[in-house]
Amino acid sequence: MQAGVLPLSCEGGRKKDDVAKKVSEESAKVERRREKGQARFRTRRAHRVGSVDMIDVTDQVSHAAHQRRLKDEAAQAAEAPTSSTRKPSSASAQARAPRKRRQAKKTRQSQFGKTLTHWANSDRIAGIIMLCFAAAGLLIANLPVIGPAFEHLREFVINVPFTNIRLDIADWVQDGVLTLFFLVVGLELKQELTHGSLSNPKRAAVPMIAAVGGMVAPPIVYLTVVSLMKAAGDATALNPQALSGWAVPTATDIAFSLAVLAIFSKGLPSEIRGFLLTLATVDDLLGILLIAFLFTSVNQWYWFVLMGACALLWAWMSRLKKVPWPLVALLGIVMWSMTFEAGIHPTLSGVIFGLLVPSKRMHGERTTRAHRWATRLNPISALFAVPLFALFATAIPFGGMSWSVLISPIVLGIVLALVIGKPLGVMVASWISVHLFNLELAGGLKIRDMIGMACACGIGFTVSFLIASLAFSHPILVEESRLAVLLGSVLSAVVAAVVLTIQSRHPKQRWQQ
Repeated sequence: MQAGVLPLSCEGGRKKDDVAKKVSEESAKVERRREKGQARFRTRRAHRVGSVDMIDVTDQVSHAAHQRRLKDEAAQAAEAPTSSTRKPSSASAQARAPRKRRQAKKTRQSQFGKTLTHWANSDRIAGIIMLCFAAAGLLIANLPVIGPAFEHLREFVINVPFTNIRLDIADWVQDGVLTLFFLVVGLELKQELTHGSLSNPKRAAVPMIAAVGGMVAPPIVYLTVVSLMKAAGDATALNPQALSGWAVPTATDIAFSLAVLAIFSKGLPSEIRGFLLTLATVDDLLGILLIAFLFTSVNQWYWFVLMGACALLWAWMSRLKKVPWPLVALLGIVMWSMTFEAGIHPTLSGVIFGLLVPSKRMHGERTTRAHRWATRLNPISALFAVPLFALFATAIPFGGMSWSVLISPIVLGIVLALVIGKPLGVMVASWISVHLFNLELAGGLKIRDMIGMACACGIGFTVSFLIASLAFSHPILVEESRLAVLLGSVLSAVVAAVVLTIQSRHPKQRWQQ
């Protein structure tokens, strides 16, 4: 071996050492850069979160400790048996499945409830539904086979044991189911009297006076027609009961009138709807008073004492922090029965209960109970109670009638009172309140702006049907009065639609000038 020449094995080992040294240096640089990057990330995260004590940059866990912790966690996960890791996941999935189904069911129910609430609160949809049920009742009553069967259904009697309550299906719908409608009317009246349009008498003075005029003029027209035909020797006019129908055309149906206004009043000032809503509310209140005073036969005094006790108990229970709903429902049935036994029309029990519900916030609630209960009950009233009543009320068979019934004093009197007397009374009373009493209409309205709205006031449907069944005792006169209400309401709706369409063609600014 020559001197100064290293063996090949030594030279190769030295090269390997140099390469390993360079690799270790490069890995150390990479490790330092990674640690610096992680430190900068933690610093930015601490500043972004805004909490210094979340991450202490100066006292960070080293990367090696972090790696050891990850290895320990991986080892623990590897030591755990496979079956034990899978079972909780499947069990948790099985436990989550019924929860998801319940949540989906609640979502569908809430969407269905929102849809019903939207339909009930929409003047247009609620009016169309009621009109469809009214047309269905008229059609069913005149079909060859279904008509007699439906008439037998209407006359099927149901009595309550140990009481004097014995009513057929038609009367149960009229006196029982319609109580829900009057309960909602009472709740809305309480809300309007406290926080709504009727809370400020000065602002609501004109529609209130117009409502009174709309209640006074139709009876005058009706009595005039009956008196003239009586003087002409008409047989029906000579019947003493013919004069009893003067209260039939005094009512205005809120749902139908607002539906006609919503469909045909596009482009007109929105204050017209508020005027009609206030007028119809006062009209309902006056109609309730008419029913209470004119169609009531007072029985024994102790029924009124029991009614007062039920009313006081209702007022107390409706103010509790947690309302006992089963007891409230039972108390409502008892109150209805007491009102019937006392000789008062039982639908007024709904109005009494509605007016006794508190209309002020209590127990930390966001809304008043009168408003909240009216909102919850309105779908039942608008989509069930009133359409069902319209179905039975308009079931008028034409088989036993002749064309001469159209010139009957009762039919002519009610139709003319609704089509002419109602809008005439509203317009004259409004003109007197503005020009003689120096009152002002809302939003700069003029008297001519309310012609179409006044024609819509002649749609006396729900309450007029109810009064028609109470005013006459003879079945033929009841049928004639119901037919007259139907004809007068349809004609009033047609006239109102035509007038509102003509008015809607003009710009809103022209009507406000």
